[in-house]
Amino acid sequence: MNILLGVGNTLLSDDGAGIFVAESFLKDGWIPYNCGTAPENFTSIVRREKPEILLVVDAARMGLSPGEFRQVPEEKITDVSFGTHQLPLSQLTAYLKEYAGRIIIIGIEPKTTDFGEELSPEIEEACEKLLEIIKDDPGKVPELRD
Repeated sequence: MNILLGVGNTLLSDDGAGIFVAESFLKDGWIPYNCGTAPENFTSIVRREKPEILLVVDAARMGLSPGEFRQVPEEKITDVSFGTHQLPLSQLTAYLKEYAGRIIIIGIEPKTTDFGEELSPEIEEACEKLLEIIKDDPGKVPELRD
């Protein structure tokens, strides 16, 4: 069993990309959750279920073009600006490490995080592309490099 945590704020345009992915993701063997801005509220589920893969998807400022997405390696999490959560993802993943076989963090570069309830067209298109990749194998998402 695997878990997908979609993180973000749907009132800040493209910051809702992770939520869009979670709400659109359907695959046997996976349970997706819309975490909003508080993925830490879902730690008890991860601890209880002990997933083989824990996949976290969130909008992230990585210095890429809008809509580009990357796996963010553990050592780079603190270098990336993940938007609107209460607890930094580095602390969340450090805490959950012992409960998941593998943790994969995927960031999607936003175009805008201004107030608005819609994703930018290019971000929605990127989310659709990401969905196809992660349904096949989330490990195929390219890794963020220097």
